[in-house]
Amino acid sequence: MRRLILWVFLLVTFFSFFILVKADEDEIDDIRNAIHLLNKDLSSKEVNYQDLNTRLSGIKNKIVNLEFEIEKKEIEVKKGEEALAYQKNLLNERARSYYKNINKNSTLFLSVLVADDLSASLRKIFYQKSIVDEDKRTIIKIVLYVKNLEDTKKNLEAEKIGLAKLKIEVDRQSQIIAGQISQTRSKIAELTARQQQLIAQKLASLNISRSSSSGGRCDSDLTNGRDPGFSPKFAFFTYGVPNRVGLNQYGAKGRSVFQGHEDILRAYYENINFETRDNVNIKVQGYGEMPIETYLLGIKEMPEDWPMEALKSQVIAARSYALAYTNNGAGEICTTESCQVYSQPEKIGQWKTAVQETAGKVMTQGGNPIKAWYSSTHGGYILKTSEIGWSDTSWTKHSNDFEGSIGSFSDLNSKAYDRDSPWFYCDWGSRSQYAKTAWLKSEELADIVNTILLAKVDSSKREHLYQSDNPPSGTDNWGHDKVKQELKARGQSIFNSINDGSVSADFSSGRVNSVSFSGDAGNITFSLNEFKDWFNLRAPANIQIVGPLFNVEKR
Repeated sequence: MRRLILWVFLLVTFFSFFILVKADEDEIDDIRNAIHLLNKDLSSKEVNYQDLNTRLSGIKNKIVNLEFEIEKKEIEVKKGEEALAYQKNLLNERARSYYKNINKNSTLFLSVLVADDLSASLRKIFYQKSIVDEDKRTIIKIVLYVKNLEDTKKNLEAEKIGLAKLKIEVDRQSQIIAGQISQTRSKIAELTARQQQLIAQKLASLNISRSSSSGGRCDSDLTNGRDPGFSPKFAFFTYGVPNRVGLNQYGAKGRSVFQGHEDILRAYYENINFETRDNVNIKVQGYGEMPIETYLLGIKEMPEDWPMEALKSQVIAARSYALAYTNNGAGEICTTESCQVYSQPEKIGQWKTAVQETAGKVMTQGGNPIKAWYSSTHGGYILKTSEIGWSDTSWTKHSNDFEGSIGSFSDLNSKAYDRDSPWFYCDWGSRSQYAKTAWLKSEELADIVNTILLAKVDSSKREHLYQSDNPPSGTDNWGHDKVKQELKARGQSIFNSINDGSVSADFSSGRVNSVSFSGDAGNITFSLNEFKDWFNLRAPANIQIVGPLFNVEKR
């Protein structure tokens, strides 16, 4: 009986395993089909390498899962082989029993003819027949077990070979796509070092202040209502200022209505502790050495008439930053926005109260003060240092900075904690003509579109594609007509005017996905980087898009 139970268990295990083998064969076919479609799309003229890369990642995940399943089946096959010796012994026993009981059945049948007790003899015959039938069924099961185990081993070996081929093909596709993405970025999105330097110079000319106490403000063309004198007109409005890391000063002001300073700071920094540092002196450039609490009285980073909890948040961020920057007072800190704005005379009033009531309090991680960066306005989103081109840091985070959830620019405008900031939604830059606005003409926007198209079709010409009104000296820079001429010579459609523009944004991450335009040459869509980088290079004067989230306005 125990042998029979063991056999049933092995048989059930095997057949469920055999079903898994067939399921994995189907999975391999699915992966082959997915790779086939990937190959087909890779050769398409309108290939989207980012999409292919995402799909390839999905295929790789399927392969990893399939490898895991094959490893499990190898273990099951090994168990089956270990049980095979027992099955063979059982087969021999059952075969001997079968032939023995068949002969016994013949003898019993003859004995019925001469038996005194016919009923008893018949019972013996039927009992003996049931034993024979059971032996027969067991023999068949064992033979099937052996046969199926052999088939399963062959199928498993074929799966392993098939999987190895799939992995080679996927690795090949990964290299192709990675190379094409790299090549495409270098041709389209990534500009030369010289071009990047010119964009940085244009950005610097905007004089965007990091501090909420700065006198400078965004001179928004929407709020000031200046008319450039042409229509239709287009402008690109960025949410927030370039540095969106750490404390959002206007966000802290918005949060202070319902949050204390520690909760405010935890909203902007990751995995922090609050500790006290007493009697620390620091060196201040141009002012000598002083106690850090005295130094904080000269910090000019936030208006002192703001709510107390916002002021305390700023004091603790400034104290933490100063200690981290100077290595707990060993070094010297500068007095400009490159470090923290410091000047004399010292502040009094609420700011002084905030300093006194948080005396010595700093944010730490691993026992060390953190370099607590901050800026005036984040535009509804908090970014990690790695997202703005700096080295990654464990105390900065990517997070939302608004109430509830949003699904549109309208939601963001009404729910962001820093929505009252004058830097929240700004069309950065201006030019001397057209009422000193950042509005662009339809044909100027068409020129930027044509510039990107030319850069895509012929990357060797990108050194001719600087802004038309202020190209670098010594450059054979191409104007609007020349760009159209070169584009047309390469068999491409050209835009003479833009009728409308729209932005597709991911409001969960705070980034633009794509920018689309319609014009006399049809419809065109660009990714975030290829549009933003070339816009900043080609747009007139110092007109710029200064962050990953922006919108286009048409008037």
